[in-house]
Amino acid sequence: MKHMQRHQSADRSPLTLTLLSLGAAALSCLSGCGSSPAIKPAPQPEARPSVQAPPDKPMVVQPSVVEPPPAKPVRSAARNAKDYRREAASHLYAQHSQHIYKGRLPPMLEAVGVLNVDIDRHGSVKSIHWMRAPRHAPQVMQQIERMVKAAAPYPVPYHMSQVTYTDVWLWHKSGKFQLDTLTEGQD
Repeated sequence: MKHMQRHQSADRSPLTLTLLSLGAAALSCLSGCGSSPAIKPAPQPEARPSVQAPPDKPMVVQPSVVEPPPAKPVRSAARNAKDYRREAASHLYAQHSQHIYKGRLPPMLEAVGVLNVDIDRHGSVKSIHWMRAPRHAPQVMQQIERMVKAAAPYPVPYHMSQVTYTDVWLWHKSGKFQLDTLTEGQD
């Protein structure tokens, strides 16, 4: 028995102790994983180690976030600004569907604005210009400008090098809108 004790104490070098403690830590982590079979963990994104850890410490794994590629704009079939206006309005409706007022608008609106939007040959917003700004509702103006910019890229004006289209924004007090191009009418 004494011979066995001497042999065990001789094996306890710093490397052996480190390996034993890492193994014990791994076992304790794994034993905690199976305690509740009814609950399944949510799927985790693919994780890649970001930094090599020293051999005496456990490796910390940082999940890598992969962003989807930007949406590729579609080609516009429009050959003039009037035709492009309808495509741009449909694009805005698709991008901001939760903000569209459904049905006929009431007679009194919070704001009505006329906006020119310059679209470059890549479908990006070059500039916006108010032809008739609802200055009594600056928060509405800001919201419309944000929505127009956030909807980019617009359909690429393939048959034109760029396009400036004009639309009328009909803004309800609920924060929802219709564009004159696609309006369902007003009482």
